[in-house]
Amino acid sequence: MFDLPLLPKVVPIGAILFSFLFLLVSIPLEAYILNSVLKFDKRTSSFYAICMNLFSNVVGWIIFFWIEPFLSIRLRTSLMNLIFFDQILPSMINLMILTAFIVFFGTFVVKSLILRLALISMTDFWKRQDESDAQKVLSRREFKMRLQTKNIFTNVLIANALSYTAVVLILFLIIRIV
Repeated sequence: MFDLPLLPKVVPIGAILFSFLFLLVSIPLEAYILNSVLKFDKRTSSFYAICMNLFSNVVGWIIFFWIEPFLSIRLRTSLMNLIFFDQILPSMINLMILTAFIVFFGTFVVKSLILRLALISMTDFWKRQDESDAQKVLSRREFKMRLQTKNIFTNVLIANALSYTAVVLILFLIIRIV
């Protein structure tokens, strides 16, 4: 009578908690990198770190649920063993390492694009300027934007690597304890 057919009978609590753990570890680390290296204030760097991580997490889950139906039965079975039982088949270790690299660089690209879009949307880019000063400011602005683009991509890569390293270290500690 009160069946809820939309709710799953089995919930992957481990995967959900790992996602929260990843966010709780990566947001402060990346906010610290944005604050110390890119010289954002603490509030702005926290905002950008939250935006980058939440949006990349959502994009990652969307891509996962989009790709999952196309996986072979063998891959689905090993994925379910990993998610529900924390068991890794020895034959899947190479594929997991390859997937980890793809996920790392995929999140790096997504985070870089999100930070770039956030910076563009938060600036006074559309503010009107005088015609005489426009050319000087444009050439200086282009130089600063090129310099800042390299700086942003490098620092997002460093922040992403730092957060992934911290999460992997925590996972290794959890595996050794359990």
